[in-house]
Amino acid sequence: MNDTAWHHLPNAPHIDAILADAKRRPQAWAAAQEEAVAARAEAAWAAAWAAAWAAAQEAARAAVRVEAARAAVRAAARAAVWPAVLALVTWDDSAKLLGMTPDQLRVWIALSDDPAAILLLPAVIALDDHRGENCRESLVKEFG
Repeated sequence: MNDTAWHHLPNAPHIDAILADAKRRPQAWAAAQEEAVAARAEAAWAAAWAAAWAAAQEAARAAVRVEAARAAVRAAARAAVWPAVLALVTWDDSAKLLGMTPDQLRVWIALSDDPAAILLLPAVIALDDHRGENCRESLVKEFG
């Protein structure tokens, strides 16, 4: 049984997968965050971040904050992990975006007003970094 503070959330397997992958490959996550920051509009990022914080329940926010702080994710990767975890906690249907490639997600961001997509871009970039190793597919199989 998963004893994390978010184990009861619908996207718990995806949160666990992202934290596990970031722990294994912090440099990839840090690079993904840099790439996403360079490519995104600051206003859109700020709006998505604000929407996520406003929509998340206080208990979920506190639990994620505490558990993420305790996670063994290195500081360089945290900047990429936090937005992904926040999006998965806030929007139950956001996990479907993890199956997209970075280019597909960038198109989705351009065509929609989905704040989860903006927040998940670093995760999708980091997961795509392992495409030759079928990282995304194995995480989906392993964690649902």
